[in-house]
Amino acid sequence: MDPILFWNDVALEANRVSFTNDAKEQGGPTLSSRAMAIVHLAMYDAYAAVSGNPAGLPPYLTSLPAVPVGSAAAAAVAAAAYTALVRLYPTQRAFFDTKFSQGGNAQDPGNEFGVAVARLILEDRKNDPGVGSEGYAPSTSIGKHDVDPDNTTQGFHGPFYGSRSKCFAVTARHQLNAPYAVGTANYKKAFDQVYEKGVAPELMGTLPSAAKKRTAMETAIGIFWAYDGTKELGTPPRLYNQIIRKIAAAQNTTPAENARLFALINVAMGDAAILAWEQKYRYEFWRPVVGIREDPTTPDTGWLPLGSPNSNKFPDKNFTPPFPAYPSGHATFGAACFHIAELYFGTIRSGVDVAKNLKFVSDELNGVNRDNKGTVRPRVEVTFKDGFKQMIEENGSSRVFLGVHWIFDAFAVKNNGQPDLTINIGGVPLGTKIADDIFADNMQKSIV
Repeated sequence: MDPILFWNDVALEANRVSFTNDAKEQGGPTLSSRAMAIVHLAMYDAYAAVSGNPAGLPPYLTSLPAVPVGSAAAAAVAAAAYTALVRLYPTQRAFFDTKFSQGGNAQDPGNEFGVAVARLILEDRKNDPGVGSEGYAPSTSIGKHDVDPDNTTQGFHGPFYGSRSKCFAVTARHQLNAPYAVGTANYKKAFDQVYEKGVAPELMGTLPSAAKKRTAMETAIGIFWAYDGTKELGTPPRLYNQIIRKIAAAQNTTPAENARLFALINVAMGDAAILAWEQKYRYEFWRPVVGIREDPTTPDTGWLPLGSPNSNKFPDKNFTPPFPAYPSGHATFGAACFHIAELYFGTIRSGVDVAKNLKFVSDELNGVNRDNKGTVRPRVEVTFKDGFKQMIEENGSSRVFLGVHWIFDAFAVKNNGQPDLTINIGGVPLGTKIADDIFADNMQKSIV
């Protein structure tokens, strides 16, 4: 049994359950990505220290206690993961106890060491801010974020989370150029695209006959990548971990490789949340449901998006997430995760993409989970013919097909509609910079 994969699976289940049991522990993509980073850093430092390979597995924390003689890496990993998970998700302790009985060993000398490592990681993050909005006052200016007019009680998620959080492993607090201003040519192109491609199904008949309407495939892409914090699904970091697990299995990665790989991707996503939310509330850019209804030249006051799918919450409406559009959190998380994987597996260096032709079934479309009308969605298996590149780009553009993002929230586009990643606009460039930074610096503890 690979202890990293075992406890990664437990952490992913904790994410799913936390959005299903109404306990509201580690809520939203912000805190859930933070939790995943903490758990995987605890596992990584525990495994790395016990294995005694500082060159291949350099420590994240530099002030760890001495490893007791006779410690087993699996016992240290289990104790570290268990300790962190119980602190982060206390209502799920019974589940973690069961898993520890299967994968832990309280009698092993490594157990005490793993507990100590987890406590040090948790102590290091003890001053992280919450995601409450007390003290936040949204702007009323044109182009600024406001609550979804079809979900007026949603509030604001994490207005101070990004700016008040220290980072996990980046060496700089990477920033983006401003989004395209309302009324500019690039904004108008994005406006027209989401107006047509992101509209609610019942409103498709109101579009002009020449409109480029959303196809069935585009609808499936939007739903495939969603994981918008709903019952039985959790948040995007869970989906991205699921995909990396399948790639790791295909590559027959060892526990040492998995300790490094899963720490890298989850730390990258932890920093992606911090820096994306910092930029979100720096620019406070409005989402399509507000921008289209309140457009200063051609407002459509009845427009509604397909919306983030409120899976398994029938009869609740689909929704627009309660935070500004720019940059897309999905795009930032996905680029950070998959670009780290590209770097880890040598795709950039060798040109061999280990994710090419990967087949994957999203839990949104697994033949079990239901839409917000109570209908079971079909099982859809996707083949990523273009590997990581396809994952990064599809994940980013998927939010346009739901009508909850402008395309430049993910990336700028060329005249032919293809991504232009040379321009510092959107979550994909931000996530890519985060991944490059963390990988180049060997995942050392951040000082920013």
